[in-house]
Amino acid sequence: AYASSLDQIGPFATNVDDAALITEVISGHDANDSTSIPNPPLQLRGAAREGVKGMRIGRVTDLPGGAEPEVEQALNDAFDALRAAGAEIVDVQLPSLSYALTAYYLIAPAEASSNLARFDGVRYGHRAKDAKGLVDMYKRTRAEGFGEEVKRRIMLGTYALSAGYYDAYYVRAQKVRTLITRDFEAAFNEVDVLCAPTAPTTAFKIGEKANDPLAMYLSDIYTISANLAGLPGIAIPAGFSQSKLPIGLQLLAPPFEEERLLRTARMFERETDWHRHRP
Repeated sequence: AYASSLDQIGPFATNVDDAALITEVISGHDANDSTSIPNPPLQLRGAAREGVKGMRIGRVTDLPGGAEPEVEQALNDAFDALRAAGAEIVDVQLPSLSYALTAYYLIAPAEASSNLARFDGVRYGHRAKDAKGLVDMYKRTRAEGFGEEVKRRIMLGTYALSAGYYDAYYVRAQKVRTLITRDFEAAFNEVDVLCAPTAPTTAFKIGEKANDPLAMYLSDIYTISANLAGLPGIAIPAGFSQSKLPIGLQLLAPPFEEERLLRTARMFERETDWHRHRP
């Protein structure tokens, strides 16, 4: 576990039909998992082939800024394609979304700090050699076994949970999370599915932002809200930049409405065919 209240599984696939198939297989109740919701397995493949005529697709008008022009253009083209397929495009607002990144990077590191405390070199995993005593073994094991970014997040989380700061940081972040969830609930009273970019930029080079963690964290600005609010989401290909780097589109739906996601994603896939192209 990284951040228990945020972690989620899901398939990677080369097309929406395959994603529907795998999601069917992994859905349903697991009696041996205390966190598994007692719902029956999903039936998605037939529904995914239905069209979007009459569906209301939400366009978030107050998305946090910073998206590259090519990303914004790909998003506008996506709305045109969905409109041409028979969907109605409806403008909605998510006022608390601008605080999602801040809330996420308090909640996630705090939970990671707690979860990763079990990696102490005693019961399993890496153990440092030539340690001088138990405390030295703990320190060396965690210093050697965790990467720089993991250490950074553990320290952020430990600080947020420490005495005197728990209420000021972690508790307040959870309150912001509740506001974000309520904003999505209000939006889904108006629309069936929300459509937004997956990331504000195209792919950056490996290691390019390693020395600027904040810039790296900002790449998550559009996707982390789904985990905070507990929403199903899907990311699909939506075009390419002039330098032939891929641009992604994400769709979000209310809890347990994966059928809407796959239905919309498959129609977009059929209308655009971006999933057949390669960078």
